[in-house]
Amino acid sequence: MHLVRRTRSIEERRFYEAEALRGGWSVRQLDRQIGSQFYTRALLSNNKRGMLEEGSQPLPGDLVTPEEAIKDPYILEFLNLKDEYSESDLEDALIHRLEDFLLELGNDFTFVGRQRRLRLDESWFRVDLLFFHRRLRCLVIIDLKLGELTHADVGQMHMYCNYARAHWTLPDENPPVGLILCARAKSALARYALDGLPNKIMAAQYQTVLPDVRLLEAELERTRRELETRRITRSGDVEG
Repeated sequence: MHLVRRTRSIEERRFYEAEALRGGWSVRQLDRQIGSQFYTRALLSNNKRGMLEEGSQPLPGDLVTPEEAIKDPYILEFLNLKDEYSESDLEDALIHRLEDFLLELGNDFTFVGRQRRLRLDESWFRVDLLFFHRRLRCLVIIDLKLGELTHADVGQMHMYCNYARAHWTLPDENPPVGLILCARAKSALARYALDGLPNKIMAAQYQTVLPDVRLLEAELERTRRELETRRITRSGDVEG
């Protein structure tokens, strides 16, 4: 609907749809191209090939960041894991319901493999899940943890990212991103453990059972009112 309203003809809409798919445009890039009348400029250009090739290249402001691509929390109630379970049970359930998990992750994730082995000195390690993100153009390493995030989890993921950067990343790809999926991530520990690392490592919580919908609605309404009260207070301070 957004695209229909901003284009003037079926041909123009189809052009943007085709170019967005061909170039893997982000929403920002699509908005910029429509706003700059890229379709019209391409029609009138004497070098249409050059225009299309140039138009497929993202600008810095078009790029999707890992923070935008990674959700928090992830809702995994479709796994039906309501009692005690192990990390292996969680991984098996995610693979069994891979299609649902990919939908929860987002449209740009593609599955690469599970239990990918790597050897350091005489020790073997295994990466739980490995994905590729099309817009970020990088591998996403997912490590599953049942409990609370620890600094040891971050250190292990840092090692995985270093190895993946050296051995699994192709020349035209960006450095890998590490995602630690855990049941709980304390904000202070996560902030100090994750900030300032040379690799991009993130922690996100998952929930296998959703709280009561009425509780969620009440919490959302309370948050909305807090934001509205803060806005009114700030507005009053400015006027005063």
